[in-house]
Amino acid sequence: MHNDLTLKDIAKIANVSVATVSRVLNNLGGYSEETRKKVLKVIDEYGYRRNAAARNLKTKKSNTVAVLLPQVETTYYITILNGIGDAAQQNGYSVLVCHVGASGSRTKEYMNVLGEQRVDGIIGCSLPPNEEIDSLMANSYIPSVLVSTLSYNYTIPYVKVDDYKAEYEATNYLIKKGHRNIAFLSGPISDVVAGMPRLQGYKQALEDNHIPFREELVAYTSFSFETGIRAFKEILSRNVDFTAVVACCDDVAAATLSVGYKQGLTVPHDFSVIGFDNTRISEMTVPPLTTIAQPLYEMGTTAFNMLLYEIETGVKPKSQIIPFEIVERQSVKKLR
Repeated sequence: MHNDLTLKDIAKIANVSVATVSRVLNNLGGYSEETRKKVLKVIDEYGYRRNAAARNLKTKKSNTVAVLLPQVETTYYITILNGIGDAAQQNGYSVLVCHVGASGSRTKEYMNVLGEQRVDGIIGCSLPPNEEIDSLMANSYIPSVLVSTLSYNYTIPYVKVDDYKAEYEATNYLIKKGHRNIAFLSGPISDVVAGMPRLQGYKQALEDNHIPFREELVAYTSFSFETGIRAFKEILSRNVDFTAVVACCDDVAAATLSVGYKQGLTVPHDFSVIGFDNTRISEMTVPPLTTIAQPLYEMGTTAFNMLLYEIETGVKPKSQIIPFEIVERQSVKKLR
């Protein structure tokens, strides 16, 4: 029985549900410490290990999951993908990466192909908010999970940070350092997942500290270095006083350093800047960026484990909000 032990067998021996066994195996929580020990004891005693080949023969599964990515040019996506890939390998799965385009325009085409190839699950990574994309994933009958994004209209489990709270804390951090004239390089306001919530977090932090919101201190980007350059040049062209910049992502924060350098401005002497994501670029700039750190690798592993839970049990996992933190480096100056 040892080599053929299934989740159902473990559940019966431990007197728990199959879903509970899967949650313990995938470290998803939702059970007591006593239950965890009981399940692990059965696994240890009976020598259970996932056998991909045997499972494929019984279930006709491919042991392949697909990851839909809008782009792969920054370490933001690469770090999440590394987390997904490592978790997949540990569980006997292969990963198929699908580049759906920055706007997600190729999603429908890929969804048709993935259905034909019988992938076991789909992870949508930082996909732009789009009704058609959400509908395709929700109605595909293939277990799906979102990472660093969410759907407001469909029940698709997701894992992400609280964008509103994170940008609130970034702005509040600068305020505590004595800054009151704070510019904001925002994502697009049409982006209800990250763009608008981060802008709202910035505004609320100003309001809570009795600092008037000034529209002339805000410019909009598409979360890229190139649009960050245009946006920061726009702020400078308005000749408004500011001592600090909140950037919607590290690439945009890096753009402020580049534009500032060409204008004879240095960070943090002439202005301070805080980024968002804690990608590799935040460590590579001069000076290194203070930034909001998303645990990108952990988000990737969590997304895969949530997906595996649904694949094995047929039950949708609960969505998860992952904690963030502020990583202090050398791009912010204290004014008082």
